[in-house]
Amino acid sequence: TGVQPCALPIYKGPLYYFASDDFLYTPRLGRKYLVRDGIPVMLISEAVAVDASERAALEARIASEGIAPTFR
Repeated sequence: TGVQPCALPIYKGPLYYFASDDFLYTPRLGRKYLVRDGIPVMLISEAVAVDASERAALEARIASEGIAPTFR
């Protein structure tokens, strides 16, 4: 199952859902938001910052796996 289309309250840009890892990723902010029991945890205080190398790896996966944004 996937997550429903959603957007961050502070940033209305695209979020990418990595189903195999259960998190949403926002490239502009460089943060991951975990999905617990099918529910995205969109609290800013619980976001996980990603470093430059992880950002590059995630963005490469988006391109190679054809991951579509959940919201534009």
